Formats: sequence, structure tokens, C-alpha cells
Amino acid sequence: MGWHDGCIRCMVGVPFASVIATVLCFAGVALFCGCGHEALSGTEKLIETYFSKNYQEYEYLIHVINAFQYVIYGIAIFFFLFGILLLAEGFYTTTAIKHILGEFKPPAIKGGLISTVTGGTPKGRSTRGRQPVHTIELICRCLGKWLGHPDKFVGVTYIITILWILIFACSAVPVYIYFNTWVTCQSIAFPGKTTTSVSTLCSDARMYGVLPWNAFPGKVCGTSLLAICKTSEFQMTFHLFIAAFVGAAATLVALLTYMVGASFNYAVLRVTGRSDRSKF
Repeated sequence: MGWHDGCIRCMVGVPFASVIATVLCFAGVALFCGCGHEALSGTEKLIETYFSKNYQEYEYLIHVINAFQYVIYGIAIFFFLFGILLLAEGFYTTTAIKHILGEFKPPAIKGGLISTVTGGTPKGRSTRGRQPVHTIELICRCLGKWLGHPDKFVGVTYIITILWILIFACSAVPVYIYFNTWVTCQSIAFPGKTTTSVSTLCSDARMYGVLPWNAFPGKVCGTSLLAICKTSEFQMTFHLFIAAFVGAAATLVALLTYMVGASFNYAVLRVTGRSDRSKF
């Protein structure tokens, strides 16, 4: 019975929304970074194989793609660390709220972690005659100094969410380009659905700013375009961009969940336990 009660007490302090958001964030970022990296490499191969024969015409595009790939590496590292930090903040604030409400009082952190949020020394202790501090409690006190400002985490998460919305919007651009190309290929494959001549149906990379206007040929038309759409490189790159877009959407949902949960916890801490719904 004691073991069961201990498990129940531990589960009370688990910020379930933060845990779910962390898993969603890691999965979304992994999908966005992994698929996005490979999709950019596939785009580079398609451009140099079918749309331009002169290296100087797509040299700038290669530099841009390489720069984006390095940015992807940075995004992966940043969100790995930021996700862990936000998860720790979720555990911290939930524990602090449960302590204030008297529902959850873990002995290892009742001194160090809670006093940072509540702004005072824990009950039963005075500043004089302090007793030796255990290692775990000392670690928790140091962690509490870092995590004792949920308002700052709300602000930082809000800024990162705004920036990620821009990345999410940008991730939709290649999906739009590839989708237009795929629709054009469908019109070529089934000419009865359109009154336009098949030879005039083209995909022009210059129109989207991928290549300069003096690039040659810069566009592919008719049955040649249909042949490209049937290649595994085009199909794989198209689906990778879709997967990257879905990953960006999942990451955005995770950030919004983080922000709502952190705002709720901060509000509860401000009113010092006027609500008992604190599993965020």
C-alpha cells in the first residue's frame, strides 16, 4: 500500500501537458530537420540534372541550400536543449503549485525548489543554525534559481513561437511549388482534362526565383516534365517536403501547448493556489 501511495503522489506532480508537448516537439523537430535536409539535397539534384546545365546559374542556389542545411543543424540542437529546459520548468512549476496547495510535497525538493517561486524560506527552517544540506537538495536549489522565473519562460516561448510561425510559413513554399508541378504533370498525363496543348504545359524554376531569368533551359515542358514527375527523385523530394511541413506544424502545436501551460502555471503561482488545475 505504501508503494502504491508513493506512485500516486509522484504522478500528481507530473506535468502531463508538458510531457506530451515535449514528445511532440522532439518528434516534430526531428521530422522537420531530417526530411527538410534531405528534401533540399533532392531539390539540388533535380535542378542541376533537369533545369540547368551551367553550374554558374545555380551556384548561388547551392550556397543557399547549404546555408539552410546548417541552419537546420542549429535548429535541431536548439530545440533539443530548449525542450528539456521547458520540460524541467513544467515539472518545477507543477511541483511548486502542488506544494502551495498542499497536494504534493516531495522531500528532496521542498527546501530548494519551492522557496524560489514562493519568495520565502521554507517553513520549519530559520536562517540561523542551518543544517547540512544534502547533495540532491543543493542541486535542486541551484536548479530552482534557474527555473524560478516562469514569467521569463512565457516570454521566451512566445518569441520563439512567433519566429517558428515564420519558419512554418516558409516550409509551405516548397510544398506549394512541388504541388503545382505535380498538378501540371497530371494535366499532361490526362490531356482530356485540359484544352491547353500538352507541349505548352511547363514547370518554370525561374518563375519561383529558384534560378535566374537568364538560366537555360530554366523550364521543362510537355512529356519531358511528365518523365521527371515519374522519377523516384521527384516523388521522394515532394513527399519529404510534405513531411517537413507536417513536422513544422507539430512543433508549432507543441510550442503553443508549452506557452498555454506555462502561462497557466504562472497565473496560478501569482494567485498562490486559487485553482487546483495545475498539471501543465
